[in-house]
Amino acid sequence: MMMRFNSYAPRSIPINAQLNVTVNCSCGNSRVSRDYGLFVTYPLRPGQSLSSIANILSLPERLLQDYNPGVDFGRGSGLVFVPGQDQNGAYPPLRSSSSGATFYCSSEIRKEVTEEELYLHAKHSIEDSRDPSMTGKTSESGSVVSNATMLKGITVDKSVEFMYEELASATKGFNISYKIGQGGFGAVYYAELRGEKAAIKKMDMEASKEFLAELNVLTHVHHVNLVRLIGYCVEGSLFLVYEYIDNGNLSQHLRQKGVEPLTWSTRVQIALDSARGLEYIHEHTVPVYIHRDIKCANILIDSNFRAKVADFGLAKLTEVGSASLQTRLVGTFGYMPPEYAQYGDVSPKIDVYAFGVVLYQLISAHDAIVKTNEVITESKGLVALFEEAFNQPDQTESLKKLIDQRLGDDYPLDSLSKVANLAKACTHENPQLRPSMRSIVVALMTLSSSTEDWDIGSFYENQGLGHLMSGR
Repeated sequence: MMMRFNSYAPRSIPINAQLNVTVNCSCGNSRVSRDYGLFVTYPLRPGQSLSSIANILSLPERLLQDYNPGVDFGRGSGLVFVPGQDQNGAYPPLRSSSSGATFYCSSEIRKEVTEEELYLHAKHSIEDSRDPSMTGKTSESGSVVSNATMLKGITVDKSVEFMYEELASATKGFNISYKIGQGGFGAVYYAELRGEKAAIKKMDMEASKEFLAELNVLTHVHHVNLVRLIGYCVEGSLFLVYEYIDNGNLSQHLRQKGVEPLTWSTRVQIALDSARGLEYIHEHTVPVYIHRDIKCANILIDSNFRAKVADFGLAKLTEVGSASLQTRLVGTFGYMPPEYAQYGDVSPKIDVYAFGVVLYQLISAHDAIVKTNEVITESKGLVALFEEAFNQPDQTESLKKLIDQRLGDDYPLDSLSKVANLAKACTHENPQLRPSMRSIVVALMTLSSSTEDWDIGSFYENQGLGHLMSGR
């Protein structure tokens, strides 16, 4: 099976499938005939009109109104039906049908869907999914990338569509004994599916935006340091099926009692692996992706203590070279840079800042927000604690006080100091003075592979930053 999620308004929608679908929405129950197969809806937003929506969708106003009889396009909320062209370029009318597959579209889902995320409410078979009009190049993931005249979207033809019964059977009905984690958008369960260990994230229907975001990234992007998506299921709830990473997350290794402490060399390797994953989505995809929730809990550790970045539910994509975007505030406090927390500005540098906090955590094993007084519950950000240490007359001794006690004396102070300085650069208040993930990877590769003297300033595009870090 194949499922396509469209990120932008379509000019035309090729019809590939032979499937009856019933969609239940606030605007009434409508049936899509066999002539359709592929069916999308458009979420109305405040300030829009029939004219503006028709312009966005590149459709005639009369056709759009005829397709939605009696609908007020200026009401500011709800969904309208978007017609698609058949193989002859015509727009078949909706026709009633006595049977069909049902996909429920709740009001909560409609609140989550934005103009940039048209939600596909129909599944269709792949027997004739390679429609001639969908000619285009093939991405690294093997999915077809449509031409500029076609809609942009995700083709999940390299991921498995699981039936709910198969996922439920593998987890004994999502029994709590199979639960291995809990995130902001759902619980994660262990399962063995078709001979492979897997982690199943079960998400409520309200999390449709996060579900789409994660599919968007993981079906387009494949890298050894990014968690691999195996498949998905849309039935009752939203399910994402990932490869199972069997050694927990970085937060557990740094903070959980009874876990063997990570050696310093392992910590540097984990930092390098994570940086490589982020560099890939920042530098080598078009459009680029911004994770927006980098933290220790979202860095998974495998049996060889190599790291993979996970949880792309908040990921945002942006065209290469675009200016900083403004968006609603999401993420985890303690990892948010000032420009994001105060103004909602989004750029790849917010991931760089969060990665700097992770570097500080690899050094100290502290949380991103540290309690400084248990009695009166005072707390301070980890970035602020390290900044205070850097500002002390004896910087080395101040840094030593923040080092993870479980490391003992088993670390090279010079190496640790360089990682601390790298973290300082990553968490600079000015996003333009933070290094790129590419520079961070080069710096960590040098530190990981060589014991020679290492001038971190030489790896940055900004010479002033280099001088600052080297103390000149």
